[in-house]
Amino acid sequence: MGVEGIGARVVRKEDKRFITGKGRYVDDIKLMGMTHAHFIRSPHAHAKVKKIDSSAALKMPGVVAVLTGQQIVDDKVGNLICGWAITSKDGSPMKMGAWPAMAPETVRFVGQAVAVVIAESKNLARDAAEAVVVDYEELPAVADVHAAIKSGAPQLHPEAPDNQVYDWVIGDEGATDAAFAKAANVVKLDVTNNRLAPNAMEPRAAIADYDAAEEHFTLYTTSQNPHVARLVLSAFYNIAPEHKLRVIAPDVGGGFGSKIFIYPEEMVALWASKKVGRPVKWTGDRTEAFLTDAHGRDHVTHAEMAFDANNKITGFKVKTYANFGAYMSLFSSSVPTYLYATLLSGQYNIPAIHAEVIGVYTNTTPVDAYRGAGRPEASYLIERLMETAARQLKVDPAELRRTNFITQFPHQTPVIMAYDTGDFNASLDAAMKAIDYAGFPARKAQAKSQGKLRGIGVSCYIEACGIAPSKAVGSLGAGVGLWESAEVRVNPVGTIEILTGSHSHGQGHETTFCQLVAERLGVPISQVSIVHGDTDKVQFGMGTYGSRSAAVGLTAILKAMEKMESKAKKIAAHALEASEADIVIENGEFKVTGTDKAIALPMVALAAYTAHNLPDGMEPGLKESAFYDPTNFTFPAGTYICEVEVDPGTGKTSFVNFVAADDFGRLINPMIVEGQVHGGLVQGIGQALLEHAIYDANGQPVTASFMDYAMPRADDVPSFNLSHTTTLCPGNPLGIKGCGEAGAIGASAAVINAITDAIGKNNLEMPATPDRVWRTIHAA
Repeated sequence: MGVEGIGARVVRKEDKRFITGKGRYVDDIKLMGMTHAHFIRSPHAHAKVKKIDSSAALKMPGVVAVLTGQQIVDDKVGNLICGWAITSKDGSPMKMGAWPAMAPETVRFVGQAVAVVIAESKNLARDAAEAVVVDYEELPAVADVHAAIKSGAPQLHPEAPDNQVYDWVIGDEGATDAAFAKAANVVKLDVTNNRLAPNAMEPRAAIADYDAAEEHFTLYTTSQNPHVARLVLSAFYNIAPEHKLRVIAPDVGGGFGSKIFIYPEEMVALWASKKVGRPVKWTGDRTEAFLTDAHGRDHVTHAEMAFDANNKITGFKVKTYANFGAYMSLFSSSVPTYLYATLLSGQYNIPAIHAEVIGVYTNTTPVDAYRGAGRPEASYLIERLMETAARQLKVDPAELRRTNFITQFPHQTPVIMAYDTGDFNASLDAAMKAIDYAGFPARKAQAKSQGKLRGIGVSCYIEACGIAPSKAVGSLGAGVGLWESAEVRVNPVGTIEILTGSHSHGQGHETTFCQLVAERLGVPISQVSIVHGDTDKVQFGMGTYGSRSAAVGLTAILKAMEKMESKAKKIAAHALEASEADIVIENGEFKVTGTDKAIALPMVALAAYTAHNLPDGMEPGLKESAFYDPTNFTFPAGTYICEVEVDPGTGKTSFVNFVAADDFGRLINPMIVEGQVHGGLVQGIGQALLEHAIYDANGQPVTASFMDYAMPRADDVPSFNLSHTTTLCPGNPLGIKGCGEAGAIGASAAVINAITDAIGKNNLEMPATPDRVWRTIHAA
């Protein structure tokens, strides 16, 4: 390891521009002649759009146009799509209701756009929107999944009778039933995984610019995957031919799933730019974000786990109702199916699993992937059940887990996943040591003497990252491949540009990706630049989500590096009159092994481009590209243990300690990994204690601002004690597993397990607010 290579704690290169206010976000961009858009959104959860009167608004100063949902439909702009096809247990396809970019006839959630005002400034557009009169005929609405599937419930889409999207199953029902028939003990639990609003630091934004002379569109957008955005906008939405559309995603201030998708505002901005003949800019405000950014989670589940007389798990039954909101978003169908149910084995050797997932439409904001995407829901369910089982069986929670751990790898689960490697005992041991698990009973007794309730909670999570291979996910209904691309350009003076199809929304790619180059070539990372987020600069790529950027994106860079290095060695060998097999790369030089003969990288690069003295038949230049399609998912895993103290008089939970022992395979930059874990843990704790996107029975959002939606603050979370165990991933040459979602996957169960241990009652749902905890403590 060099001072800047793999494993080094290198300070992030990109932070210089961020901490000095020099970041370039979509809202920072200004184009000549730019206009501003403000959307007119439905105040009703369900209503017919009878009439839109824009006559007064059009007379106001600075108003360029008022465009409606009917106009965008008339112009044959396509409906939003869902990109993962799911088949119900009866063989029928999922029931996808039409989602137009702006509603021409019917709105189905509060915040759905019906029209847009285009004006010379943002304030003028906002003022004019107040003058647009929309005549609605309000319809009955439903926000709860169980209410939505009842007979006589309001129907959202004619394509989906009884508001049911699909009824999907996985696993062997017969084998699972047989396991339960022979069980010595059965543990049952009902769990609600609360709905979350993402709240990225940078709100969603879009700027669309149509060039009539070239018949070409440019879209600046807050996207985690600009190439996929271009593909979908051109192939499915009829916005523009792919070669006539450039998508640029500059700095993106946070996403964690919420900026994967194509949203109506991007489509409308592109369409409107052509309509008015000028660039159109839209930047969402916080209220719009709460109302329209894809929400996460929202599962209601009944689960049962069977044990034999030796406390070994023999069977697992799960029935989940997943609330999709009003429409199917881009990857929403896959979250409670292939990203959730396939992880229901957790870290445990469970011989028989059967899960049923029923997807349901409601008059709420559409739900899609959010940090972890299905994995947090699966881990929370399993780990709450394991803690419940330990209490029911009167055994230590850690030892019950140890009794059921998978210890032989590779391991084929009953629900598709084949775990390649791991050491779950090592993570559990590390976490137990860090928190002094053995000393907890004494600490609990001491807290009791002071009138406080002390509890400890364990959570052993596993996740699947770097979703792949493309052939496998394609067979499961995915509409895209999940490979990644890279290009390595060594310039004539020896500087290096890495073009990656991955994209960053704050994870530190511009540093970690450079560290791979520094490791292999021995050059400083200042000599390397990372290019991403522009479809005109980078060949087609799949973007960032699912903790895939290093395991998949960085491996693609490695593959391109290997090709480049092979050519460079040939050039160096030719220049040094040596055998190519004797050339090694050290400290930015190509050396002949066992001699003092060497040539620096810049001279090799210059030779490649001057082409005066290249090996016979070699093409000039030093640039190589690669595509990488993984052979399997990667499987990060770990153990989180949380110790809390609850005040029985107020229900307030305080953290005593929180330890995390993770196995992420090889760490490229431990400092950045720790930052990712910190952020994930805060999100998991936020879900456990504070966050909940709530609707009333009529579909009206109750938590549409930070006044009502409680985000975690610094004093809500503890200092974290982090450690790492390592089993290298055999599925990629770097041994990387991925780290971006782990904290959000494992933390919530540890917190709730600790609180329920403290209060001695198990029927506690998230978020465990002081009021909810107090009422649970004092319930009869």
